[in-house]
Amino acid sequence: MKLAIAGKGGVGKTTITALLAREAVARGRRVLVVDADPDANLATTLGFSEPPAPLAEEELLIAERAGSGGFVRLNPTVGDIPNRYAVEQDGIRLIVLGGIRGGGKGCACPANVLLKSLLGHLLMEERDVVLVDMEAGIEHLGRGTVESVDALLLIVESDWKTLETANRSLSLAQEIGIERIFAAGNRIRDDEDAARIREGLPSGVLVVGSIPYRDELRIAARSGAIPTAMAFPSVSELYVKLGEVCRGA
Repeated sequence: MKLAIAGKGGVGKTTITALLAREAVARGRRVLVVDADPDANLATTLGFSEPPAPLAEEELLIAERAGSGGFVRLNPTVGDIPNRYAVEQDGIRLIVLGGIRGGGKGCACPANVLLKSLLGHLLMEERDVVLVDMEAGIEHLGRGTVESVDALLLIVESDWKTLETANRSLSLAQEIGIERIFAAGNRIRDDEDAARIREGLPSGVLVVGSIPYRDELRIAARSGAIPTAMAFPSVSELYVKLGEVCRGA
């Protein structure tokens, strides 16, 4: 399963990415997670003691592989990057891309090209489970960075703003050729929340999971990492469903 996870800022996509990664490890899968959010905190959520250095800070690497000074290589070499820059803990390998549009640094085209090539390589060459925690909003879809994924999972809540973002993301994803687009509701408190999500999304978007609100998760977030002892049956169900739809869509 090769999955990009997107949604409006604050909907819980990083938390769900981390929980899906742990679920995959518990099922004996090899797992690689990519933090593609410029405001990277997936390492903290997973409890990594030594987070990897963001690739975006490797200016020499970006210039060497993707070009600089207005010259951009469209197919930079990225095959060695996972082994060089991934950090592993508790069965999860993590790569942090970091911010790719630093203020005052001019055109970020080489960094964007490197990101797109890296994701394409990972999602074509890596085995088992690859999860990409995308940046909040829809700009990454406009850049086409996730066009080689098996599926796009939109994390939504019942408020209208997150559903608007999901609908815009859906349109862009379809434009770049992503055929498998699913949604999962998060922080669901009652049947009305679940109904509003179904009603707010296009009829063709399958809602593959519904994750209830849990106050203990909010409390745990105060310390950063999600406790490994916390059980999430709804995430287990989501993981199984994602496997089914990715194989059968």
